[in-house]
Amino acid sequence: MNERILVVEDNLLNRELLCDWLQEEGFRVASAACLDEARAEFEAEAPSAILLDVQLGLEDGMTLAAWVRDHPRYKSLPVIAVTAHAMVTDQQRVMQAGCNACVSKPIDFRQLRDCLHNYLHA
Repeated sequence: MNERILVVEDNLLNRELLCDWLQEEGFRVASAACLDEARAEFEAEAPSAILLDVQLGLEDGMTLAAWVRDHPRYKSLPVIAVTAHAMVTDQQRVMQAGCNACVSKPIDFRQLRDCLHNYLHA
């Protein structure tokens, strides 16, 4: 697999867990703890997909989703929100902000695998 996944997660343990799992699945992985780091990763190499924590400390992860959707080069890039906010209204807000899908925490890795497969191999 040659797809590069960008994990944007402020919690170090969650970020490491996601990165380790993605590497085991055969993905190349980049990670960022904040929006500035995430944008810097785009400059280094555009990812194939983004796993985006909705709440990044004081930053709103949906800002990155909007930034991605505003750039024609990245408009079709899959953005998958990863959130502890599992209510339907929260998920609707995530989708309206430009995310393609929403995966709730704690993460069901089978669901995440299926989600990534659907967007990367469609």
